[in-house]
Amino acid sequence: MMTYVLTILAYLAGSINCSILICKIYGFPDPRAQGSNNPGATNMLRLHGKKYASLVLVGDILKGIIPLIIGHIAGLGYDALGYMSIACVLGHMYPVFFRFNGGKGVATAIGCYLGLNILFGLTCLIIWVAVAFIKKYSSLASLVLVITAPLNVLFFIKNGDIFAPMFLLSFIIVAKHHKNIQRLWSGEESRINL
Repeated sequence: MMTYVLTILAYLAGSINCSILICKIYGFPDPRAQGSNNPGATNMLRLHGKKYASLVLVGDILKGIIPLIIGHIAGLGYDALGYMSIACVLGHMYPVFFRFNGGKGVATAIGCYLGLNILFGLTCLIIWVAVAFIKKYSSLASLVLVITAPLNVLFFIKNGDIFAPMFLLSFIIVAKHHKNIQRLWSGEESRINL
């Protein structure tokens, strides 16, 4: 029962969209109607700069970390924690509070990775930063991060129960990036300036 309750709470935590809230607080237009129309940190970086993108990034990461820490405290196994991570990211992608129109879930996934295991999460964050810094594509960095995450998690968490939910989470995030993949393939994807 506790697993189901915490998984629902993880989804609700994921549904709190920091980009939309920060735009409302600071009087900016809805990020879903500007730039890439994606209410996430990368679009916020392009629209309003590093300060506001950083606020979104920290908020999106925290809403992944906090539910997982609560799951650890409650004594859930790694399979349950993995499915809580999926629920949290799905909340970000399809937020109940914002008509199911959300972001792509990468920052929230990084938060979940950090909540699962700090070294695993930091490794994933380093992978994202390295690829983004070298290639200047946020979407490419995100794809490399989530594709490598299921293998990285096995290195840091010696528990096979975590692999299936992490693989499923990666699949969901890659599927959400299908338009980015098409733009990367055609050379039309926008670069970022870190």
